[in-house]
Amino acid sequence: MRPLRRSYVLLLLCATTAIALPAQTFTTLHNFDGTDGKVPEAGLIQATNGTLYGTTGSGGANGDGTIFKIGPSGTLTTIYSFCPPPNRCTDGAYPFAGLIQATDGSFYGTTSEGGANSHGTVFKISPSGTLATLHSFCSETGCADGQYPSAGLVQAIDGNLYGTTYSGGANGYGTVFKISPSGTLATLHSFCSETGCADGQYPSAGLVQAIDGNSYGTTYSGGANGYGTVFKISPTGTLATLHSFDSTDGYQPSGVLVQATNGNFYGTTAYGGTSNFGTVFKITSNGTLTTLHSFDSTDGAEPSGVLVQAADGSFYGTTAYGGTSNFGTVFKITAGGTLTTLHSFGSGEGIVPYTGLVQDTNGTFYGTTVRGGADNHGTVFSLSVGLGPFVETQTTSGKVGAAVKILGTNLTGATSVSFNGTAATFTVVSGSLITTKVPAGATTGKVEVVTQSGTLSSNVNFRVIP
Repeated sequence: MRPLRRSYVLLLLCATTAIALPAQTFTTLHNFDGTDGKVPEAGLIQATNGTLYGTTGSGGANGDGTIFKIGPSGTLTTIYSFCPPPNRCTDGAYPFAGLIQATDGSFYGTTSEGGANSHGTVFKISPSGTLATLHSFCSETGCADGQYPSAGLVQAIDGNLYGTTYSGGANGYGTVFKISPSGTLATLHSFCSETGCADGQYPSAGLVQAIDGNSYGTTYSGGANGYGTVFKISPTGTLATLHSFDSTDGYQPSGVLVQATNGNFYGTTAYGGTSNFGTVFKITSNGTLTTLHSFDSTDGAEPSGVLVQAADGSFYGTTAYGGTSNFGTVFKITAGGTLTTLHSFGSGEGIVPYTGLVQDTNGTFYGTTVRGGADNHGTVFSLSVGLGPFVETQTTSGKVGAAVKILGTNLTGATSVSFNGTAATFTVVSGSLITTKVPAGATTGKVEVVTQSGTLSSNVNFRVIP
């Protein structure tokens, strides 16, 4: 069911000295010990309260995974442990995907197993830890609604949540689904509906909603050559295959795509490329794919996580293996394809950074490793490379008058908010949150907040919808 999460037996790869940038600081913030979770395969998110939230795939009070929060200093609190007795695992088990915070302030996520039918769930959880199961998969005959959702969710501009299941559906090879915040689920597409699974099979990654209103994603295998695909799907379920990998340009894409400020999409393949250690690629909305970098193990191997476009315009990510010690790397790559290895992991600071990074609005990157650390159950780490603070909008698009949350650091005392130069009224809720509305006359561009310490700009353009 989960092809990349095999056994965490490390590959023995050739190693050499990694290229490093100056002024970088790596810190192991937390070592999981099992009781507070283990195997944190998912990335972290920054919530509106300024705290980071994440999941562990197993461990916790009942051994079946947790949801936790952690402060920038490393103080971790478990807010939920799955599978509490006596109704074992009806709430889900093994949350291998990360969380999203929706516009209602709650967190939403998936569990790969458990639920009423033991085939995974979609859940909602409050910041204080009250959990509700919204859907248990395989509730339809033959699991037509899908099974084993191992990827996370995305909230679209229509307010609904969109995601994928790794298998199940009408043909058994996975689905794309839509679910309302109240739990009404609709299957938008069942993969392998075309001859030879030309539309792909086994979507192991989640979706990204693009500025054109469609969602974009990948399948782990299938397509014209059997090595996976990139696809586009409309809100009503019309799917188009944009690219079929052929192994020379990579294969088995397993990370979520990211749409960059230039409108193109960027992603990774776990394998393939020149040396068969994986690639970084970009693809246009009409399907033109360019391989930006092929890993050779010395600079990393098996890049399985999502990329993040940072405030400096470059992309940052991780490889699960490779690098100086063969335990994985953090890398930076420009839009033109110039790659720099920022950090190679050692066993004392965590190994196998399977997922990607999140850039906190304080400028620092945060991530997880699935193994290593003091108890070999994984870690949470931070990496500072000298980038400054910024603000992030939730959401990234809206009509005039739409409510917008602005996340940041040290926002208390802010004196102005503007959308591409148009002033907006606002309320400072806390040091990490401002609420506002898209002002009349606003146009697409950066959101800026003037604070006592300077002007903070959004990391991406806010798109004003006509």
